[in-house]
Amino acid sequence: MRQRFYFDTSVFGGVFDKEFEEVTLQLFERVKLEEIICVFSDLTETELVNAPENVRDYFKSLPNESTERAEVNDEILTLASKYIEEKVVGLTSFDDCVHIATATICKVDILVSWNFKHIVNVYRIRGYNSINLRMNYPTLEIRSPKEIIEYED
Repeated sequence: MRQRFYFDTSVFGGVFDKEFEEVTLQLFERVKLEEIICVFSDLTETELVNAPENVRDYFKSLPNESTERAEVNDEILTLASKYIEEKVVGLTSFDDCVHIATATICKVDILVSWNFKHIVNVYRIRGYNSINLRMNYPTLEIRSPKEIIEYED
């Protein structure tokens, strides 16, 4: 069974960012080869509306058989609000919390992000997972693309 990775919006932008491009393209190659499923949400689609055209086009070019769309619902919004309420991050990071909550509730294998301030941060990850456990959700593995690409020997 293929692993399901939730990609937040920063990963799509990483395709055209000089600092992140090489690693991000290696990750998307795994999606295109149908090795992993790229899970994204309707929030991701909303955020991509304001992205550069080349980022939007790249997102649209992904093969349907390797993608899965998740709908943000009340359960997700409640969990995201709990992250804010417990001060894992501030209110301005609510959309980041929605990505975390979506990945948690969809039970993905890994959430992938280039956002080191609010998402791929050991202190934040501990906070998100502490709340997940207290609310009877599974813990969430959160990594940058650099941590999950397969390096050749």
